[in-house]
Amino acid sequence: MRRVAVRAFRTSCQSAARGLSRGCRTRRLSLLVQHQHGSAGLRLSGIRSFNTSSSPSPSPSSSSPIAPKCSSTPPQRSYHNHQHQRALGQPLRSSMYIRRFSVALVGGLVGYGAWQYGYRGNTTESALSYSTNSAKTAAGNAATTRNVLVVGADEIHTGTFVGEGPIAKTADGTGHNVLEMLTPDQATEKLRDNEASFVVNRGQGVLRYDHAQLASNNPIEDDHAEKIVEVSMPSAGKSDQEINDWMFWGVFDGHAGWTTSAKLRQTLISFVARELNTTYKAAHTLGAAPSPDAIDAAIKLGFTRLDNEIVHDSVDKVLKSNSKRVAAELLGPALSGSCALLSFYDAASKTLRVACTGDSRAVLGRRSDSGKWTATALSEDQTGSNPNEAARMRKAHPGEERVIHNGRVLGGLEPTRAFGDASYKWSREISDRLRASFFGRSYSPHLKTPPYVTAEPVVTTTKIQPEKGDFLVMATDGLWEMLTNEEVVGLVGKWIETQAQEQSNSQFNSVWSKIFGSQQGLPVEAHKGGHGADGQKTPIRLRQWGISPDEKERFVVKDKNVATHLVRNALGGKNEEQVCALLTLVSPFSRRYRDDLTIQVIFFGNGQKTGEVLLNQEATSPPKSSALKAKL
Repeated sequence: MRRVAVRAFRTSCQSAARGLSRGCRTRRLSLLVQHQHGSAGLRLSGIRSFNTSSSPSPSPSSSSPIAPKCSSTPPQRSYHNHQHQRALGQPLRSSMYIRRFSVALVGGLVGYGAWQYGYRGNTTESALSYSTNSAKTAAGNAATTRNVLVVGADEIHTGTFVGEGPIAKTADGTGHNVLEMLTPDQATEKLRDNEASFVVNRGQGVLRYDHAQLASNNPIEDDHAEKIVEVSMPSAGKSDQEINDWMFWGVFDGHAGWTTSAKLRQTLISFVARELNTTYKAAHTLGAAPSPDAIDAAIKLGFTRLDNEIVHDSVDKVLKSNSKRVAAELLGPALSGSCALLSFYDAASKTLRVACTGDSRAVLGRRSDSGKWTATALSEDQTGSNPNEAARMRKAHPGEERVIHNGRVLGGLEPTRAFGDASYKWSREISDRLRASFFGRSYSPHLKTPPYVTAEPVVTTTKIQPEKGDFLVMATDGLWEMLTNEEVVGLVGKWIETQAQEQSNSQFNSVWSKIFGSQQGLPVEAHKGGHGADGQKTPIRLRQWGISPDEKERFVVKDKNVATHLVRNALGGKNEEQVCALLTLVSPFSRRYRDDLTIQVIFFGNGQKTGEVLLNQEATSPPKSSALKAKL
């Protein structure tokens, strides 16, 4: 009876959305156009970049997209994050920089209509816009006007297509691609394609959690997992057992492929829960509770044991099998990589632990005495640009000048901690042997004393105060490239107030409506330090898009799922055209302007105790409702 046993792994929802959503039809079309009914008018309309700089067009070498986490090229030629290397006051020459086009018209066919563009010059306005000029067919009837997005190597434009026919194409080698713009309704459908919400009636300190995903890579390289583990604990001074919940939420930001993040979705929570169970059991055998350090050590051990299985045990199995089929199955998660952010909430002690490996981020929102929310980062971005991580790496590899180069490990990998990424962990001998007999990635010519990258997380501990409305936002770095910690917490706070105003009879809203009122703007305390001063990356996408961070009225509340609400506002909020444009972009073009996004929001509080975890239908995408069934 004196032991802590994990009674069951009772999972709510684990899903990985790997495909792009429906409703986005792609067309490729050159600007050397042809039409059916004589001379068509072609005007460059609303062609502007999101960059406010009026600098000349960048050279190909300076207009690279946002750098990937892991470059597939040798480190000396790898892409680097130019945004981080520039001074904050220097204009960015981003991949959305605008240049003037020369356009020719010849006879021929483009669907049943004509392109209509109007050029407005090198504007400094901060959002895309398009022409809605009316057009008539040869018969004199009004024709349908469709919005389109023109995507080039280093620019993005909007325009209109007139007619209901298909958008035909001609190939002239310009490399421009035309995609039919999503309508606002289609954009909302795409936003909601991978959202889910659950009401937690466990009476164990959690009211609800929402999550949402938006792919940029194809397939998406992000993943996530959620699990409730019911444990039996001895009661103080009693012979019977108390039931307690351990609740886990994880977001996994993959790079160089999706296989590592998928492996984490399948196994990381189980590895950590097993180590925690062992630690608690050993402590209770001695008649005591485990120390905080012992709990942290158990979480770290779960991380490192799983990474050892991925990176090293897989090699042993492959070499013993001498099978390329086995190698293909086992080496995938080792050769790609993934960051991991895992939260562990112990309901009995109201203690939240956040374990971070990589640059995904967790932020706590808490209501202050002023009535506004405060944002507290519970993790620190672990990249080569973080001075703390750079110092740790240089101390571990003395005399190696390239251990951190241009903010990257050996000049290639941005995260300094990650699962997988075996080319930074294997010896040269192992890498050469695997490549010769099976397959593998090239290692850096600067590789001397591996491993350079570790999966060991940094663990923070926070006492949750449900009476202050505590909530937790966990997200991959794609969100933090777009929004600050304070904006994210303020957006959740504004969403809560909006739900309370609706005076719904639901349990969640009734709890909140008794506590909080409404106010104008984002109800969040201002950040006291400069962005980046606390080890966090700055939201570089705003500068890429030409949006002023001081534009406070750019946000909107339209979604029932709070994670979807964050995605919408990260992409543009009230600027509906920008949201549609960024959602219209498909892989590989989209990766220049936005990363994969995975967001989880957990609301703490004391609700009903029926023992159920229920799917929240109104905040879950309808097509997935039948598939997402929470079970305990």
